[in-house]
Amino acid sequence: MTGADLSGMLPEMLPRLWAFALRISGDQHDAEDLVQRACVRGLERAHQLQADTAPLSWMFSIVHSTWINELRARSVRSRSSMEWDDDFLETVEDPKARTPEQITMNAQIIEAVQRLPDAQRAVMLLVAVEGLSYSETAETLNVPIGTVMSRLSRARQAIGALFASKPVPSMKMATFGKDSAS
Repeated sequence: MTGADLSGMLPEMLPRLWAFALRISGDQHDAEDLVQRACVRGLERAHQLQADTAPLSWMFSIVHSTWINELRARSVRSRSSMEWDDDFLETVEDPKARTPEQITMNAQIIEAVQRLPDAQRAVMLLVAVEGLSYSETAETLNVPIGTVMSRLSRARQAIGALFASKPVPSMKMATFGKDSAS
């Protein structure tokens, strides 16, 4: 593949790359910088893309490795700050959510995913949100498929435990025309 071939595909990939970058970074500006650096890196290395590798998976891999490199650099500079900003929840929420209950549930799920360790969060986002297979995710993150399955399992357990510990709000039934004292 050439840089010209990839540059023709990038516009279609950008929304998904940006959404993934936003989810792993938690910051709009970081996500924009991350996607820009990943696109430049991908175009510079387009000749390295193997014929049997999906270009989108390859670009997800570049976004992820670029983010990991950024985190390492921040750690070295002692200014690591990955706080999730609630102002950006609207850009991540499911556009099909119509009811306040669905919107609240989506926000709780996003918050739960953001609490996951980086490795588990990346696997969860690639498999559950981006729809990559376990093998594509393993290739994207450069880890064995067993590691993907293990991280996904632990991520699901952690999220399940968060929701299991929250009380479920009860629905009060209206008693139309009935005397509640009887």
